[in-house]
Amino acid sequence: MSEHRALIEWTAQENDFAGFTPESYSRDHLVTFPNGETVHGSSAVDYFGNENCVDPESLLVAALSNCHMLTFLAVANKQKMRVLSYRDEAVGSLGKNAEGRLAVTKIVLNPKVEFEPDNSPDAATLAKMHERAHKACFIANSIQAEVEVAS
Repeated sequence: MSEHRALIEWTAQENDFAGFTPESYSRDHLVTFPNGETVHGSSAVDYFGNENCVDPESLLVAALSNCHMLTFLAVANKQKMRVLSYRDEAVGSLGKNAEGRLAVTKIVLNPKVEFEPDNSPDAATLAKMHERAHKACFIANSIQAEVEVAS
């Protein structure tokens, strides 16, 4: 099986522990992938994070949406349907899980897919394609959050 890596680096800043309050240290960090791509990360703004950085919950939502899209494209390709564009405004919700702990409890995918005009699936076929993509998506198979694919 394959292995996937990310390097997470955080370094204390000059004023990080002034006053010893939850607000007093920076959550800003770097996420670096093996290809050298770097993302500036932080916690969510609600948890004293930096609004100019990406929070882990958004990265999870993006990972699920990305995986679903790539799997959907493979499903479409196998059915000889040419996708011209794919756009998803995915939304994740934080709530309490069954154990009463905070978790990303629901992610709604809102994919909008444009096909070659002479080879567009009907609504039922499109729904089945998304269902197949969801069942085969590695990330969806790895998380406990409810995942909804809106049409």
